[in-house]
Amino acid sequence: MANKRDYYEILGLPKNAEKGDIKSAYRKLALQFHPDRNKSPGAEERFKEISEAYAVLSDDDKRKRYDTYGHVGTEEVFRGSEANFEEVFKDMGFGGFRDIFEQFFGSRGGFGRGTSDPFGFGFNLGGGRQKGRDILYDVDLSLEDVLKGKKDEIELPKMDRCSNCNGTGAAPGTKPRICTVCNGQGQTRRVYSQNRFSTFVSLEPCRTCHGEGEIIERPCGACNGTGNIRTTKKLRLEIPRGVEDGMTLQLHGEGEPTENGMPGDLLIRTHVRPNSEYQRLEDGHLLTNQNLSFTDLALGTEIKVPTLEGLEKVKIAPGTQPNSIIKLKGKGLPRYGGYGRGDELVRINVKVPTKINDAQKALLKELDRELRMTGE
Repeated sequence: MANKRDYYEILGLPKNAEKGDIKSAYRKLALQFHPDRNKSPGAEERFKEISEAYAVLSDDDKRKRYDTYGHVGTEEVFRGSEANFEEVFKDMGFGGFRDIFEQFFGSRGGFGRGTSDPFGFGFNLGGGRQKGRDILYDVDLSLEDVLKGKKDEIELPKMDRCSNCNGTGAAPGTKPRICTVCNGQGQTRRVYSQNRFSTFVSLEPCRTCHGEGEIIERPCGACNGTGNIRTTKKLRLEIPRGVEDGMTLQLHGEGEPTENGMPGDLLIRTHVRPNSEYQRLEDGHLLTNQNLSFTDLALGTEIKVPTLEGLEKVKIAPGTQPNSIIKLKGKGLPRYGGYGRGDELVRINVKVPTKINDAQKALLKELDRELRMTGE
């Protein structure tokens, strides 16, 4: 807790900021760092940080406790903050605040009972609902797959909800009972020091229900009370066009389930195989090389250049210089998340013969003399 940044500093506000200023600052930062818009490393953590700050400073009671006691006075950061977030997010183009926190932080709304750790702080904020483990799946792609996209059916080993107990972990015909020690909250609260100026509170997982909020008295025999069983699921993948090497695509809810919370996500990591013909450049462009003879460049010719969609006829103008670039418009790769395609850039190289006979040497020397006389 000592390492937490000051909430006012996080939002860039003075300590006497008005509520309207707090809301405006949060809206601006939320739009900047929302993971739907910002894919840079650290954006999601920044979004969590500013959301925590807003949850406290937008609530009069929490803000008063924070101003008085600092972070120790704000253990239940998000409880009761629904109205504040709903008001901010309702016109920001992301959907309701509950959908946002469910999508990015693995909770159903992120507040109150049934919430585990919506902001990834590593402790339970409300009783047992946790997001399941993500599954990483590596997919191998060619440049042709990047051009057209790829559809594939995979078999994914994973844990799945037990059909015998419907994921409750309790034997059929029974159900878990609410823990009477923590009243279903999954955590207990202990005041360990108190005086006339401050109250220090410790939150810890309930030792009776182990932080679940419920107790299973008769476990399911099929899943041994876990609510999940190991299975293999067939899943159809659709890799969009234009993906980059090393990208991670996300399928929400296709990861490991939990006993009583949101399932994790399937993370699809792309690996684009190198291609000997092409060098991939930014913005969907491809670079390829064509080796031509001196006479082809001097006299001009017509060649067939390979593209990802077949051969393309290209005219080489007389006098074309080495390292010239000929652009085949729209013959590159699709731009991921954008519009149109890049170009194929054809770099012209001179192919110099390594072995020539005496007659050829004489001809070249004669040509060299002629060119020198004409200033070429």
